[in-house]
Amino acid sequence: MILIQGKGVSKGVVGGPLYFFRRFEREVEKQRAEDPETEKNRFAQAQAQSIKQLEDLAGQCREKSGDESAALFETHAMFVEDENYVAAVMKTLEEEQCSAEYAVAQAGKQFAAMFAAMEDDYMRAREADIRDVTRRLLNNLMGVAEGGFHLEEPVVLAADDLVPSETLQMDRSKILGFITQGGSESSHTAILARTMGIPAICALGDGLKQQYEGQWVYIDGETGKAFLDPDEQTLRILCEKIEKQREIKKQMENLRGKEDVTLDGHRIQLYCNIGSSEDVRGVLANDGQGIGLFRSEFLYLAASDYPSEEEQFETYRTVAAAMDGKRVIIRTLDIGADKQADYFNLKKEENPAMGLRGIRVCLNRPDVFRTQLRALYRASAFGKIAIMFPMITSVWEVKECRRLCQSVMEKLEEEGIPFNENTEIGIMIETPASIFMAADLARQVDFFSVGTNDLTQYTLACDRQSNDLGKYYDPHHPAVLRALKLAADAAHQAGIWIGICGELAADLSLLPTFLAMRIDELSVSPTAVLPLRAAIRESVAQTCTLEKLKS
Repeated sequence: MILIQGKGVSKGVVGGPLYFFRRFEREVEKQRAEDPETEKNRFAQAQAQSIKQLEDLAGQCREKSGDESAALFETHAMFVEDENYVAAVMKTLEEEQCSAEYAVAQAGKQFAAMFAAMEDDYMRAREADIRDVTRRLLNNLMGVAEGGFHLEEPVVLAADDLVPSETLQMDRSKILGFITQGGSESSHTAILARTMGIPAICALGDGLKQQYEGQWVYIDGETGKAFLDPDEQTLRILCEKIEKQREIKKQMENLRGKEDVTLDGHRIQLYCNIGSSEDVRGVLANDGQGIGLFRSEFLYLAASDYPSEEEQFETYRTVAAAMDGKRVIIRTLDIGADKQADYFNLKKEENPAMGLRGIRVCLNRPDVFRTQLRALYRASAFGKIAIMFPMITSVWEVKECRRLCQSVMEKLEEEGIPFNENTEIGIMIETPASIFMAADLARQVDFFSVGTNDLTQYTLACDRQSNDLGKYYDPHHPAVLRALKLAADAAHQAGIWIGICGELAADLSLLPTFLAMRIDELSVSPTAVLPLRAAIRESVAQTCTLEKLKS
């Protein structure tokens, strides 16, 4: 048996023949060009062709997986037009009198090396995006068609790394899972794999060898282990896992339409996290009882300029109407840190996680904020919309947000535009400051929603984007759970409800703790709803304890 250890980035266990992805690659040699203007025109044509291809890919991805995944390709289109990237191409064309192919190849190497040298894991992961964009431009300059592959049987696909466009163009009926030598958990490809539900392992390194092609491999996307020629005992364990997956999927189907209530009658609401209006299909298909987090920033990240009031209104209205009276909590623009849109022109910060992000951007850009609030209040006439503000640390921030909301409602009333004046207002609890101020903040709002990803990061002083911190980023840390308990107590004492919308909400091992805290709502990915419902219906709330809060 050969065991290769990597990093699991998309859960699931699958087995199948190993196939190595082959892409067309060629080293671009320097060739002198007689007419630099001709080469500039060729580059411009390749740019336009690449952008059109990426827009088509974004459309396909939006149809399959929603706006969050489509944003990957819209980001690539922005890279194609990036002024620094284009300037590097033009400089090489002018100074070296070379072909457009050589100038693009040199710019690609320069920018890929720049991203690879960055300290931030998220930014380092952008190296693959630069390589993908450069390869696309070169293919279009050389007349090479974009590829994929043709196979007769499903395989476990292996590669040095896979960029998003390669993943999207694959025939999913022929892909059981994929494993890569490189990559990271925060790479766009890993995100896309999780969205598409494909088991995946990255960072297998040199242990993944081309000579293994054709052999049968089992991969476990949870543990990050890949097994070639597993021994009898390992094979039995893996087959049991696969069978258990099948059984669980069948069992979950029987829970549609059931109530989210414990054996002793304690009710908890199960909502869903989404990033686009298309994701509502998944919410309804998995019987989510509402939307606990609509990440509105993806409307901004997918755009090349500020989304208009009308564009936002149509999106929010569509979601509210589709949910047919169920609560839809829309988080206002949460941009900054690892979520950047070039047209915002945010300054580069040495510590962006502590910088201008979330509500700070909104309050610093009141015109942008007011546009979103108008769209939200207009959409509130079409369903049960609630508005939630991110990254709150102070009471004055909430009061300023409410002042802007009141101003927007007064203006809409003057214009005779309908809206729900009783629209709920809530805040994200995701900073230590919001925990310490929870009692005061609770008197200003209608609900709390805890963002456990950032709460863990800020409580433990541990960068959530770093793959190197490992055990130090621990959402189960007693400090994080005690912070949650403080927030829950403050909410209930003030007579408001509290939910959790971070990754921790779907952690079945913590469900008894959440029940003991009397958390009112859990918001998870749509596919996590039914497994969580099953666990709730087998629990007895009165017997749940706060044992995990002890050190």
